[in-house]
Amino acid sequence: MERIRKIIPALDLTDLDKISQLIEKIDGHDLIYGYKAGFSLGLTHGLPKVTEAIRAVSQKPLIYDHQKAATDIPDTGKLFAGTMKESGMDEVILFPQAGPVTLAAWIEAIQAQNLKVIVGGIMTHPGFTASEGGFIRDEAVIEIYRIAFEKGVRDFVVPLTKPKETRRIYTEAGLDDSCSFYSPGYGKQGGGPEQFSFIKNHYIIIGRSLLNAGNPVEYLDKVNKELENI
Repeated sequence: MERIRKIIPALDLTDLDKISQLIEKIDGHDLIYGYKAGFSLGLTHGLPKVTEAIRAVSQKPLIYDHQKAATDIPDTGKLFAGTMKESGMDEVILFPQAGPVTLAAWIEAIQAQNLKVIVGGIMTHPGFTASEGGFIRDEAVIEIYRIAFEKGVRDFVVPLTKPKETRRIYTEAGLDDSCSFYSPGYGKQGGGPEQFSFIKNHYIIIGRSLLNAGNPVEYLDKVNKELENI
């Protein structure tokens, strides 16, 4: 089975010049799929300015992670989707904790803008689901992925720190090899991709470890060797 193993840098900084300099160094690396921007860049500079700066040094996919989008009423999905399109984003991460009606509405709104929808339902840290002492029912997490899959979504966020939970989601939500998975939790959070061999297409989201690397290209080379052995 041919596999995809790529890296998505999480650009969780406020310094746009530093981000541009990093991308200039690493954009040509074969391991880089695209770049994930979040609230730190978006709220500091505005997404159109962020997109403009990144587009000056890269044409790879731009992914927006609102931390956490789709937690509002269903009707605001169209407004959010239009904003994403106008800002120049290519892919959007949703974490739909507001329920299935909002989930469906926001998926449809983003799909209508011809943007890729990526859905997540479980986070990297302990104490998120009820079985860990958190607020979110474990069964609700499964439902998020199942409903998204039924709505045509084939791209999902799953945490590297929770391989057992991810395998359960994969099985019980009815996911398959047509899906791609985006995984935070590498490096500082202690997660690794070695227990995710059952996933065909895997995009590892790396933030602090890469952002703080003295030589980011050498760091990516090291990660590449690790991924080749999985």
